[in-house]
Amino acid sequence: RKIASLLESDPAVIHVLDVAEPSSCLQALLEDKRIIHERRGFLPQDAEGCALVFAATSNPAANREIVDICAAKGILCNCADAPQASSFIVPAHVQQGSITLALSTQGGSPALTRRLRRELEAWLGDRFTGLAELMARLRPLVLALQHETRRNTTLFRDLVESPLADALQRRDRMACEALLKDLLPPELHPHIMELLHDLA
Repeated sequence: RKIASLLESDPAVIHVLDVAEPSSCLQALLEDKRIIHERRGFLPQDAEGCALVFAATSNPAANREIVDICAAKGILCNCADAPQASSFIVPAHVQQGSITLALSTQGGSPALTRRLRRELEAWLGDRFTGLAELMARLRPLVLALQHETRRNTTLFRDLVESPLADALQRRDRMACEALLKDLLPPELHPHIMELLHDLA
């Protein structure tokens, strides 16, 4: 799972060390040319030049050794079996469009973290993807008006607290236009059509 999520971040290289025979899932990932896989244990020099290290062996003593070596070299290290020894954590996340929610139990219960992630995914669905896209389009237009910060803050808050997210999810264009005409300053009314393009 860690290797798959790291690949999503488009790293230059991922160096994987494992004494076990690769599982079928890992074998599929190893076809990626960014992954260097060696079937052996960790050596202190393996940490050289690394930006991040994951100590995820089944041997707590080996994991602790990796953590200590990384700490001495100033390298960020995540320890799978001892989160408190880690210099960073990897929270579970839920992603829908440009919205990302991260959650963690500080390593206390990965099982609970997985359950919460599933429930958040079900709750979030596509409820706010349209609103997130509209707000991203709107923000530079609002800032270009050079109104005072307090006024902009009130506008953004009013928009996200309004029924606009629901209207966008229903793709109810008339309702969206009416809400935007009511909430946006008159100078931005000519932009309503472009703001709603492909969203409603």
